Amino acid sequence: MLKWCILRLYQVLALALCVSATDDFDWTKNERTSFYYGTFPTGFSWGAGSSAYQTEGAWNIDGKGMSIWDEFAHKKGKIHSNDTGDSSCEGYYKFKDDISLMKDMKMNHYRFSISWPRILPSGLKSEHINEKGIKYYNDLINMLLENKITPIVTLYHWDLPQVLQEKYGGWQNVSMVNYFNDFANLCFERFGNRVKYWITFNNPWSVAVEGYETGAHAPGLKLKGTGAYKAAHHIIKAHAKVWHTYDMQWRSKQKGLVGISLTADWGEPVDITNQRDIEAAERYIQFYLGWFATPLFNGDYPQVMKDYIGRKSGQQGLGASRLPVFSPQEKSYMKGTCDFLGLGHFTTRYITLKNYPSGIGDSYFADRDLAELVDPEWPDPGSEWLYSVPWGFRRLLNFVKTQYGNPMIYVTENGVSEKMLCTDLCDNWRMKYFKDYINEMLKAIKDGVNVKGYTAWSLLDNFEWDEGYSERFGLYYVDFRNKNKPRYPKASVQFYKRLISSNGFPNQREVESWKRKAVETCSSSNQLLAADPLIGHMEMVTEIVVPTVCTLCILLSAVFLMFLLRRRL
Repeated sequence: MLKWCILRLYQVLALALCVSATDDFDWTKNERTSFYYGTFPTGFSWGAGSSAYQTEGAWNIDGKGMSIWDEFAHKKGKIHSNDTGDSSCEGYYKFKDDISLMKDMKMNHYRFSISWPRILPSGLKSEHINEKGIKYYNDLINMLLENKITPIVTLYHWDLPQVLQEKYGGWQNVSMVNYFNDFANLCFERFGNRVKYWITFNNPWSVAVEGYETGAHAPGLKLKGTGAYKAAHHIIKAHAKVWHTYDMQWRSKQKGLVGISLTADWGEPVDITNQRDIEAAERYIQFYLGWFATPLFNGDYPQVMKDYIGRKSGQQGLGASRLPVFSPQEKSYMKGTCDFLGLGHFTTRYITLKNYPSGIGDSYFADRDLAELVDPEWPDPGSEWLYSVPWGFRRLLNFVKTQYGNPMIYVTENGVSEKMLCTDLCDNWRMKYFKDYINEMLKAIKDGVNVKGYTAWSLLDNFEWDEGYSERFGLYYVDFRNKNKPRYPKASVQFYKRLISSNGFPNQREVESWKRKAVETCSSSNQLLAADPLIGHMEMVTEIVVPTVCTLCILLSAVFLMFLLRRRL
């Protein structure tokens, strides 16, 4: 009897541990504590991020192939003001200058992406490897390391080779799994002796939903109710395959880590005493973050996704769920394929239950049965979707800790934008955003969340997808009117630089002085920026007006000479 009791106690404890490891997030406990002065753990890594299509430009230079974003942006009406990333920040040519900016800020790491069509123009390793593209990334990686900046490399930041979209339908086709694995394997082979942090996909939620459901992003398909789920299914499989390829072929030699970067807003129940609101908020997170994280950490889609999409599919008279199914072999193959979790986060929503009847039509958004709300008191710096809600960041980080067994986390994107018309480099709202969000991250670390690094989004103003150049996230202002794309430091550069040097928030007096000093420096940058249009006009005079006048003079001289010759004859 005693043995049975002890055995039963062990079983209960084991069950309790399993439950607590994945499901002990307390939705009713939302601590909003005052600002915490303290520093981050020794070795915490600070950096900034970018992506290839958003910053490199040189879209058809040195053998680069077309990407789906090249194709999409060249279609009229797809991007704000018909902007394109054709030249963007000219990062392809100016990466040495940009590394100098990072070095000056004493950054520990730089997160960037490798353009798949820049090194494999047709998307296929078997057809052609573009050595000029390889050289560009080798030069970038080598210079980062020379300046003691750790490269964190994203393999897929949305720029699929256009050939693969046209031939196979892109991420709608399971063949992408093997093609992406070949591309990743080439990157491990050529760069892996120096790159120790690999991110397979950046924000696959956006790739799936905006690329294949709403059509707002490349390739612009509107396959409602099925396209996003199918694309996500293949992306998850592709991630797992690449992780296993690295694990089997490269890990023992290169000793690196392979993770994924998932972006998620936080969803807070409108009423934390209302169980239906709590369930709706959890659905919001599971359909957002859990859609990708749960298969990779636990081996399958979140149960709530399977239940809701399955039920809606049945109500629509479909023979099977619109959510694809993983086989038992695939489940075990996927589970545990994250050495670290990259986490992108920008804002928060309040969530409440909203029943969408099946007659409305099948779509990812209707499948969730919820409504998203915002508090009009939340600061809105200019973007229509990005409200500053710092406490949501701490909530999200703690949710990840409880759901996925406290994985190693690198914050891969966090920042705030302003609209194009704002040319004031004294960006007080961005300094406040960084200060408050980073402080909530510090509180989460105090809570026991395993955060190892933070990446400000973004180093430079860049091409902001369907918003073109109308929205700016950069620490550095880029003057896109000037063909040289000069960079101007915003006040947030000095603020972030001091935060990095102090590894946190040492005391109130010092932190308050950072903002004052940062604002003092931005006035001179404002003056330089104000003078820039004059420089631009002078360049126009030099490059366009002068040659035109000279040509006209030559033509007039020729006409006059012919007139004189005719008179003599």
